[in-house]
Amino acid sequence: MVAGTDISPREAEVLELVGAHLSNAEIGARLCISVRTVESHVSSLLRKLGVPDRRALAQRAPEPAGAGPSHPAPVLPASLTSFIGRERERAELTEMIKARRQVTAVGPGGVGKTRLALAVAAEAAGEYADGVWFVDLVPVTDPGMIATAVAGALGLGEQPGRDMTASVVAALADRHALLVLDNCEHVVDGVALFLERLLATCPRVTVLATSRARLMVPFERVYQVPPLSLDVDAVALFMERAAAVGWPLDPPLRDQIASICERLDGMALAIELAAARYPTLGLDGITVALSHPLRMLTGGSRADERHRSVRAALDWSHALLEPADRALLRRVSVFVAPFTAAAAAEVAGSEEGLVADGLARLAEQSLLVVTASPGGTEYRMLETIRQYGTERLAEAGELVDARSRHLRWCLAKAAGLAVVRTDWRARFDLVADDLRAALAWAADRPEQRTDAYDLARHLAELTFTRHLTGESQRRYEQAAALATDPAASASMLRQAAAVAGCRTLGDDMYRLRRAAADAARSSGDSAGAGADLATAATIAFRFSTTFVRLPPREEALALITEARERAGDDPAAQAAVALAEAAVLTDAFGAAQGPPGNAVPETIARAERAVELARRTGDPLAESAALDALTGAQSWAGDTFATAATARCRITLLSSMPISPAGTHELIDALGIVTEASLGAGDVPGARRWARQLAEHPSLAEVGHRATCRLLMVDALTGNVDEVLTGSVRFLDAWRRAGSPARSLLRPAVAAVAMIHGLRGDHAAQREWQEVLDQLGASKEHTYGYGAVFDAMLLLHRGQAPKALERMAPEPGQVWKWVTWIWHHWYVALRTEAAVLAGSPDARDRLAEARTIVAGNPVADAMVKRAQALLDDDQERLLATADAFDTAGCRYQSARALVLAGGGHAARGAAALADLGLAPLALPDNPMMTSE
Repeated sequence: MVAGTDISPREAEVLELVGAHLSNAEIGARLCISVRTVESHVSSLLRKLGVPDRRALAQRAPEPAGAGPSHPAPVLPASLTSFIGRERERAELTEMIKARRQVTAVGPGGVGKTRLALAVAAEAAGEYADGVWFVDLVPVTDPGMIATAVAGALGLGEQPGRDMTASVVAALADRHALLVLDNCEHVVDGVALFLERLLATCPRVTVLATSRARLMVPFERVYQVPPLSLDVDAVALFMERAAAVGWPLDPPLRDQIASICERLDGMALAIELAAARYPTLGLDGITVALSHPLRMLTGGSRADERHRSVRAALDWSHALLEPADRALLRRVSVFVAPFTAAAAAEVAGSEEGLVADGLARLAEQSLLVVTASPGGTEYRMLETIRQYGTERLAEAGELVDARSRHLRWCLAKAAGLAVVRTDWRARFDLVADDLRAALAWAADRPEQRTDAYDLARHLAELTFTRHLTGESQRRYEQAAALATDPAASASMLRQAAAVAGCRTLGDDMYRLRRAAADAARSSGDSAGAGADLATAATIAFRFSTTFVRLPPREEALALITEARERAGDDPAAQAAVALAEAAVLTDAFGAAQGPPGNAVPETIARAERAVELARRTGDPLAESAALDALTGAQSWAGDTFATAATARCRITLLSSMPISPAGTHELIDALGIVTEASLGAGDVPGARRWARQLAEHPSLAEVGHRATCRLLMVDALTGNVDEVLTGSVRFLDAWRRAGSPARSLLRPAVAAVAMIHGLRGDHAAQREWQEVLDQLGASKEHTYGYGAVFDAMLLLHRGQAPKALERMAPEPGQVWKWVTWIWHHWYVALRTEAAVLAGSPDARDRLAEARTIVAGNPVADAMVKRAQALLDDDQERLLATADAFDTAGCRYQSARALVLAGGGHAARGAAALADLGLAPLALPDNPMMTSE
């Protein structure tokens, strides 16, 4: 806990995880609280610790026990010195942001826009229920990265299926918040596009921007930031800064100070630079020194007189430096993020000791801001000074040389980040903006194309590891465009397609695989092109639910035809073609555009051939994809146990693979399938293990509804009520943040939660979840599959066996497509018990048939045996099923068996139900039934 602050234990937990650079969604998943709650804690911590933004907050976090040294981003310079004066401006700007949706504080560099905006934001914090958030855009060199910078400040990650702007807009849609965007001038176009989407969708968000020029967006109101008042504020600033360096000034000197400030036109940055020289020059020396550059600039072409004063002060400060320090100042201006002395030495091409001394002298003259961090001393330039340094670099003819050294430094840093350690996120975040800036420069220079390709490839890999999947895909595509070898381009496009898969963007997966085929053709790799074409066809069917524009079956067939022609005798290409044939010709994946009927034997045969050929390649990813086709074929055939076994084989193949886009995409799919297949076979512990692994997968942190949907289903079926209630908070919160997508994948989880609330007797909550289910849309699977199972469980709990039997009236063979996946055994067992409890005359015949179907499934078998015991009035065998349910991990069914046993056992069962938080079981008139 941070000393001297009133931080609650929960806030301390949140603070530690902010320090670990986790997003709000990741923190919420870790602490089992909603993202909205995390946001409230972060906003409270910002106020209590008096820091301007999330980066500063991360620095205040305690270092996790056992962690290695970290390098969190520094506190912004604005928070390192006191704010002086500007009472009128603060009041005016405060009133303006209350009345307007978007205000831009405009003025030349050095006038004090950032400090004023921070002061106003701090004073207004209490007016915004969802907090005030500060975003420094200085390190952003790509206009397309505005949303990523905002997301970093808000603690948001990218949601698969959305770009980062959409993720930010969705998160802020119903928020009452103030967003401060600082230093917009160099990325005005990107800011304008971002704000148009944000302001149109988020009616309670106010944006305060600072810029040297208007943003030209709807709703904008411009506030011209004036210089400091010469009679009061400017003098006070000079005196305060002079006192800060150990040289307090006497009040009688105010007139002389005012004269200096007048020469500097009241520009805050210029005054601070002058005050830093007071210990060595005195007021007289400053007065004399300032005269020369001001005269030089009098006849200049600069239209803004106030801008001239800042330029004059910078020229003056620069002229007073030793030649070595001038060179150092201009060379370190290539850094857009905080840097160390060691980094500066590499880029400046000098010894670290000499550079460290030079940096200290520059800091003494207020040309650098110094910040202490756990990783050592860090330096940063204010943006105005950085731009000045870059101009000087170009004038000296050193720009290309310095940027080339910076590029090499970035390449070395990127390579060093390949090994993921405890502090990896902090180390990446510290250099990420420099990597992006170096790539932006190198990508436009033909002579740097090889290095630009390498950096783009590294950045693609690093951003994927950092879960910035949208940027990762773009960087892979950028690397493909920069590659001089078409084979390398094809490789990058395949990686980009895999990242698109992780983002659930089927259209992009398909497009990029076809582009990879084109690149492979250009390189002379006919077999590789064939494999890419076949894979594109497979994607169209295997991941059909992730498409916006679904490729028709005829298009996929044409791809397979060309793929066969190009495959030749290449094993990998032949395996890819075989999988495409299983997917498209026999619809092993049950795609939306698949043929209307399934020829089960042919589907299994084609899937088995695909597995055999994939296994010969030695590629675990190819084999896993083929096994997925076999899983689908086996499930349609109703072979429950073979389906589960095949699904487990995929996990075994993938569990030891290193992190990669294709591996991650395949693993997430495999975890979902093995969870459902295990549950269908009655392997409850296995299903919970896989579902938990899926729920905790870092790639799904921002989409908690996708992460938890299988776990909710497992916990609901087995009676883990507390886990369902906790997980449903994350599910609903994430689903709403994602825009309430109507994904069929989510329907069973929602139906499961609704059932649990029904078992609890909470009708209001049950109705709420039923409304969510209605939004997701109806399906035959709901009617005949999971919907029938969950409805029957609830009806039986309420003692309404005849209604449960009516709900499951169709014979399994009549609705086989909808119950042969994971629901077959559950459907048969529940239907049999309903028949017994409802007194159906054919109950004994159904029992005989059910015993054969569910044999080997510990849960369904126990349910059928319980029904048999009820029919035979055999209490001993009925109690034995309670033990079987306990062993299988089904607490609810165990308690139900005890209640049905009657007598003292019923009291134990009722107590167990109460412990689970469920309503009492309603018994039929005679639970211990005998046959007619």
